[in-house]
Amino acid sequence: MYSLLLRQATILDKNSSFHLQKKDIFIKDGKILQISDNLSVSENTRIVESNNLTVSIGFLDLRCWAPDLGSEHKETLSTARKAAERGGFTHICLLPNMSPALDSKDSLQYILQKNETNLVQTLPIAAVTLKTQGKDLAEMIDLHYAGAIAFSDGLQGIYHTDILLKTLLYLQPLNALLIQRPEDTVLTRFGQMNEGITATYLGLKGMPALAEILIIQRDLEILRYTGGKIHFSCISCEKSVELIRKAKQEGLQVTCDVSALNLYFTEENLQDFDTNLKLNPPLRTPKDRDALWQGIADDTIDAIVSDHQPQDTESKMLEFDLAQFGAINLQTAFLASHTANKQIALEKIVEKFAQKPREILGLPIPIIQENSYADLCIFDSQQEQTFTAEQIVSLSQNSPFIGEKLQGKILAICRNQFCEVF
Repeated sequence: MYSLLLRQATILDKNSSFHLQKKDIFIKDGKILQISDNLSVSENTRIVESNNLTVSIGFLDLRCWAPDLGSEHKETLSTARKAAERGGFTHICLLPNMSPALDSKDSLQYILQKNETNLVQTLPIAAVTLKTQGKDLAEMIDLHYAGAIAFSDGLQGIYHTDILLKTLLYLQPLNALLIQRPEDTVLTRFGQMNEGITATYLGLKGMPALAEILIIQRDLEILRYTGGKIHFSCISCEKSVELIRKAKQEGLQVTCDVSALNLYFTEENLQDFDTNLKLNPPLRTPKDRDALWQGIADDTIDAIVSDHQPQDTESKMLEFDLAQFGAINLQTAFLASHTANKQIALEKIVEKFAQKPREILGLPIPIIQENSYADLCIFDSQQEQTFTAEQIVSLSQNSPFIGEKLQGKILAICRNQFCEVF
């Protein structure tokens, strides 16, 4: 148990009566006891203060790959939790791509079993198909009642049209969410980066935005036919934003997210063949990045995700065309988004990490108010830091942010009886 005072913290929580106000917040034994001005506390209370102290509800990441089962040398649940804490997350949704995959009640129980004794909650996204191979449907009803937070084939999109259609039908009575990673893998096969001038200049095979656009178009048509709801994960190009914006205006139950990596970097950052920037979806053009930011501004894009994909040194220290896709990003997702943001208020960025992911999943949304249990991310919104390899707590080191100057610093994180101050 702990006793904590946040001194003169700006509260960013649109559901709180204290939204945008600067207040002292006293937390004891996991509960917010007082929110007021100039609170006095006992000597054994730890005080957190900073020039630009800010507090929001804890972040929730909709897309994290922590392959504890089968590839624990890349990331374990324990190290993923530590990285999540340093990034301000109290909840992380885990992709089903493990060995064995999250396609059975036992594998889901493995993910859920230690939540009661940890600050960061791991929420399993169950596989749509057995072993995420895209062939045979998993027992989604059983998985739903066993604790699946949503359904997806994770790193792989659902390419088989009939499987997608049946999944949307099966999940409707459960009011369960299908998460789709839109990619026509036939069009991106052997691709290394975004198809365009930069790929031609570097001599690398491109991955066209068309591969993403076609799957979104197809899936929206199927959604019109079946009903239900779908969430597109990691959209990356201008046309995708336009398609989803029109679908929302039409009234379809569609949501989407974007990776913080695609909000910060573009294909132009690949000039030095940094394999930590070999990502899927690939980094697109500055025009695409601008469209993604506009999608966040007008709420076409509902959430920002880390797309945390740890890869060991042997998978990244290779020629560019041989290296694996992915980057670690739990620690840096919020800071990178805050740093790259040039047009919208900080509270909207926070909303895309905190409230909106919970709305998408249908989870209760904590409120910063007196007599509520603490679920908080506490950070300095203006403090600058240069991210270093020594700060990484993930098992893998494949971060493209090493050496980058980022704005903001996570100072503490609390959830119920657990609290970590950094």
